[in-house]
Amino acid sequence: MHRRRRTALLLSAAIVTAAPLLTACGNDAHPGAAAVVDGDRITVSQLENRVNEVRTAQRAATTGEAQYEQAISKSGGLTRDTLHSMVLDRVLHRAAQDAGVTVSRKEVQRTRAGLEEQAGDAKSLEVAWLQQYGIAPERLDDNLRIQIEAQKLAAALGTATDQPAFWKALSDASKKMGVDLNPRYGSWDVEKSSRVDTKLPWLREVTPAGSQETA
Repeated sequence: MHRRRRTALLLSAAIVTAAPLLTACGNDAHPGAAAVVDGDRITVSQLENRVNEVRTAQRAATTGEAQYEQAISKSGGLTRDTLHSMVLDRVLHRAAQDAGVTVSRKEVQRTRAGLEEQAGDAKSLEVAWLQQYGIAPERLDDNLRIQIEAQKLAAALGTATDQPAFWKALSDASKKMGVDLNPRYGSWDVEKSSRVDTKLPWLREVTPAGSQETA
């Protein structure tokens, strides 16, 4: 699922799971935080809101309870994947800034228009992004901006988004930003700019009765 959630299309290179390199932030220094990135907190509430956006969109895009449950089953681990994407987006933006890369609103609009034409219309594009990448319609422009940033960053580095030089730039940004995850969501591997699961014997996953999702 990480490949789908990282950022649609451009950042699809596989990440090999590695041992966590950072101390998790589940302590009194960052109460209520799902992650801390460059000193800024991504709160549990913010993360839950993003997940709810996807679930609400999935509900609207499906017909009947059975179809909705099927959509949920195909996006298990949505909470962790969403946090992964939220952190990686910030890391990528920092790497782009460090390389002098900027993205204009016109570039986003032009890219979206082209994709809408390929999909057939705006609604079809939104549904496709939701189903394939777990991106809620209201986050589509943000996702496209990140994709364009990734493409332009790779071009500025003289490489491609699936090449080591690109991921080294993200790794360097991760190190500068001091990414720190709450242990219930795993930890952040700065070398691969990826969330990895942390095995904690004292941490149990608690979900509401009847829930099919693993956070």
